Amino acid sequence: MKKKIIIPIIAVLIGATTMSFTKDFFEIAKQIEIFTTLFKELNMNYVDETTPATLMDHAIKGMLEELDPYTVYWNEQEVEDARIKNSGTYTGIGASVKTLDEKIIIVEPFKGYPADKAGLKAGDEIIKIGDINISDFEDDAGELLKGAAGTNVVLTYKRQGKSATTNLKREKVDVNAVPFFKLIHNDIGYIVLKKFSQKTTVETKAALDALKSQGAKKIILDLRGNPGGLLNEAISVVNLFVPKGEIITTTQSIVEKYNKTYKTLKEPVDTEIPLVVLVNGRSASASEIVSGGLQDLDRAVIVGARSFGKGLVQRPKKLTYGTQLKVTISRYYTPSGRCIQALDYWNRDENGDPVRLDPKNYNEFKTKGGRIVYDGGGILPDIELESSKFSPITTALLKDNAIFDFATKYYYSNTLTDWNNFEVSDAIFQEFLEFLNVKSFSYETETEKEFAEALRRSEDDGLKDGIQKSYDALMASIQEAKKTDLIAKKVEIKSLLSDEILKRYFYAEGLYDYHINHNPEILTAVETLNDASKYNRILTN
Repeated sequence: MKKKIIIPIIAVLIGATTMSFTKDFFEIAKQIEIFTTLFKELNMNYVDETTPATLMDHAIKGMLEELDPYTVYWNEQEVEDARIKNSGTYTGIGASVKTLDEKIIIVEPFKGYPADKAGLKAGDEIIKIGDINISDFEDDAGELLKGAAGTNVVLTYKRQGKSATTNLKREKVDVNAVPFFKLIHNDIGYIVLKKFSQKTTVETKAALDALKSQGAKKIILDLRGNPGGLLNEAISVVNLFVPKGEIITTTQSIVEKYNKTYKTLKEPVDTEIPLVVLVNGRSASASEIVSGGLQDLDRAVIVGARSFGKGLVQRPKKLTYGTQLKVTISRYYTPSGRCIQALDYWNRDENGDPVRLDPKNYNEFKTKGGRIVYDGGGILPDIELESSKFSPITTALLKDNAIFDFATKYYYSNTLTDWNNFEVSDAIFQEFLEFLNVKSFSYETETEKEFAEALRRSEDDGLKDGIQKSYDALMASIQEAKKTDLIAKKVEIKSLLSDEILKRYFYAEGLYDYHINHNPEILTAVETLNDASKYNRILTN
C-alpha cells in the first residue's frame, strides 16, 4: 500500500523544475508519506466515525492559515465563483447578499434586475428558498439563489418582523467594472471604477472616450472601495494615460520565473489630460498598482486616504477533481521601488499577528520627476482627507453591521424624495448613537480581543480570580473610551451613514449623483483640477 501511495508523488516531485522545490525534494516526499499514513490510520482507527473530506478540509485550512490570508484552497464551486467574478457576468437574482448566522441578508438589490423587480430591499432576510428553510440548510444557502436564466424561484423573506413571499425569474446579470461615469462641472470627466475584471480596460476606455467627446478636459478616476482583480487589466488602465513602454510594476519572488517587470504595451489615449485618482482604505491590490504607478510616474494627483496595502501576487494552480490552490507567488513593487504590502505575514509579534512597519521606519523613494514618496504599505495620497479614512472603531461598526442596520431602520422610518439636499445632520448622528445603545451593539476592538485572550490564559494559569475585578474595571474604561472615539470619528461615520442611507432610496446611481455635488473627496479633486498651479505644484514638488 505504501508504495502505491508514494510512487506517484515521487514522479510528480521529479517533474518539478523550481530550485526551491528540487532542493527540498526528499523532505517534501518524507512529509507527504508521514501525512498519508497518519491520515489512513486516523480514519481507520478513530473511536468515533470520521468524514475523510471534512478532516482533509480542516487539515488544508490549518496548513494555509499560518501563511497569509490570500493563499487559499478552492473547491469546485469556489473555482467557478472566481471565474464568474473575473468575467463580470453571472446568472442569478441580481443582488449582493451576505450569509450571516445561518441567514441570507439582501445587501443591495441592483436596479432593474429580478430582486429589485420583485420588490426586495436591502435588509430583507431570506428565510426560505423554494421549499428549503435556510436554517436547515447545512451548505452555502446562497448557492440556491443561482440557476439558469429564465428559471423561477420563490423566496420567503422577513422584513421588519413580518414575513412575505415573492416570485422572481433569474436573469443574466452584468456587473459593470465601470458602473458610472459622467461629465461634471462643465469640463471634468468623472469615472467610477469598481473592479478589475476582464471588461475593465474596455469599459474604462469607452468611458474616457465618451467623456472626452462630451468636452472633458480633466479626469477624476475613482478607485475607492475597489478591491482589485486582474493584474493585466491594472497595467492596461494605467496605459490609457501613460506612453507605451513605461514600467508600471515589478514582482519579486524566491522563485525566479515569477520575477517579472510589467510595462505598458499599447499607445495611450491621452498622456496630457490632468488626472486625479481617488483611493481609500478599501482600495487594494490592482487599485494600488494603478494609483501607485500613476503617482510614481508623476501622472496623477492622488486624493483620499492611504490604500489598503495588499501587495501580494496570487496565481491559481490546478489541483485534482476540479479544485485549485490560489497561492501567493510574489510581491508587487511600484515603479519607484516601493513595496505595496502593509502587513508582514512572515514576521509576527508575540501574539502571532503580522508585523506592520513602524512609520518612523518608512523608507524614502523618488518618483520619476524626483518627488519624495514613502513605502509603509499601501499608497499614501498627495492630499489626505479625514472623510476618506477607516479608523479601527469605524471598521468595527462596519464589520458588525451597525451602519447597515441603522440605515435599514432609517429607511422604514423616514421619507426621502430629494437626495440633493440630504445630509447626515448632528441630529441623525445622535440618533445613530442612541440606536447603538438601544440595540446593544457590541463592536469589539483589537484591544478588547487581546485582553479577553489574556483573561482566558489567566484561567489556565490559575490567576483569573485574582485579576477579574481589575479586568472588569479595564473593560469599563475601554467602553467609555469607545464612546469618546465614536464622537471623535464623526466625520468618517457620517460619510458612511450617508452612503448607506442614500443607496436605500436612490440606488447606486443616485448615490453617485449625490457624491458629485457633496462628497469631500470629489469636491477636493475638482478644486485641485481647477487650480492648475496647485495641480502642477503637487506633481513637481
